Amino acid sequence: MWAYLESGAREGVTRDEAHDAWRSVRLWPRVLHGEDAPDARTSVLGTPVRTPVGVAPTSLQRVAHPDGELAMAAGAAAAGAVHVVSSNAGHLLDEIGAAARAVDPAAVWWLQAYLPPDREQAAPVLRAAAAAGARAVALTVDTPFPGTKYEPAEEDWEGIDLSWHRINFTDPAAYRHHRGLRPEDLAWIRETCGLPVVVKGVLRPDDARRCVEAGAAAVWVSNHGGRQLDRVVSTATALPQVVAAVGAEAEVYVDGGVRSGIDVLTALGLGARAVLVGRPALHALASDGAAGVAGLLDTLTEELLEALELAGCGSLQGARTVVAPPDLCSP
Repeated sequence: MWAYLESGAREGVTRDEAHDAWRSVRLWPRVLHGEDAPDARTSVLGTPVRTPVGVAPTSLQRVAHPDGELAMAAGAAAAGAVHVVSSNAGHLLDEIGAAARAVDPAAVWWLQAYLPPDREQAAPVLRAAAAAGARAVALTVDTPFPGTKYEPAEEDWEGIDLSWHRINFTDPAAYRHHRGLRPEDLAWIRETCGLPVVVKGVLRPDDARRCVEAGAAAVWVSNHGGRQLDRVVSTATALPQVVAAVGAEAEVYVDGGVRSGIDVLTALGLGARAVLVGRPALHALASDGAAGVAGLLDTLTEELLEALELAGCGSLQGARTVVAPPDLCSP
């Protein structure tokens, strides 16, 4: 499981560059602005959350911890964070929704989805997510097929029960990724389940515009944790160009290499509405279940609040003023 989680595509160049890309951005703190202590509360797609830090979708959570997505959902709900559930989940969607609501009736979660060539194969899962309380569908568009990774090997999974993998599908083995996604697929998802669509896996500003024009409620800047095409641009580099292309027409989220509250501040400063973590959340799940996930998200949020206050920001929106150079900032 460790090899699966840590692997990147091919030589792992993109995976290895991710955190350093955030670390390379420098901050310009403000002083004498009389700002009060900042507040981490915000909203995603109009739904309130207590932190802009959320949980990105990851597979095989039941290998990392017996409670899998149930514990991930409970931990995210305890922290007041959005939780994006993988379509490969090992628990039924209504069970995941119930686990979140048991902690917080207002818990916010979305379904991450891949579309198969026969879209109707995905329809029951999309409808089940809506019925279970999902607030959105995050359509992953950067994965026509899984990129080559050099480990783990197939034989490394021998002796590990994976019978629950993709449990929400009637025939998990028959499920394949669509190699020809089109803008009209977004409308089909909305019509099928009635949920807004977030497009995950966008790096180019021109693609971001096409997503918005196709009706995306949000654009998610992601390179799949460096697990698809190697040597692609870092999300920290791509984010500001996507934000500029989208403008105020849709929200923008980002993941990839975020490991601290200062990274979160940097991402917010570059224009992200929310920042999601993948590998760290699975590490936390493996170490201490729901409590580990909640602890991770609380720690990142506390670090973010400290960084905001030290940077002279009284709000999450103020992060935009400390990433741009002073000559680009308002007086």
